Amino acid sequence: YRSRKRSSKVERAPATMMNADMDAVEAENQVELEEKTRLINQVLELQHTLEDLSARVDAVKEENLKLKSENQVLGQYIENLMSASSVFQTTDTKSKRK
Repeated sequence: YRSRKRSSKVERAPATMMNADMDAVEAENQVELEEKTRLINQVLELQHTLEDLSARVDAVKEENLKLKSENQVLGQYIENLMSASSVFQTTDTKSKRK
């Protein structure tokens, strides 16, 4: 009878160790899963940031083109005003002296 009891205790010990090993593996898997989830969230956040920055760059490029066009129109307008004004006309000093 005692030998049977001892053998059952011996049989239980490896099962207990296996459970402990399984718990350790499960805990390690949980840590890995949490780390993967954190990294995925970080990647998604960076993707959203990149999308926002890309949209901002596009908006700035569009605004820049608009401002360049306005500057050209203003430059042409100023040239026209200057050419119409006698103040900005070039003077030919040789013809005035004669």
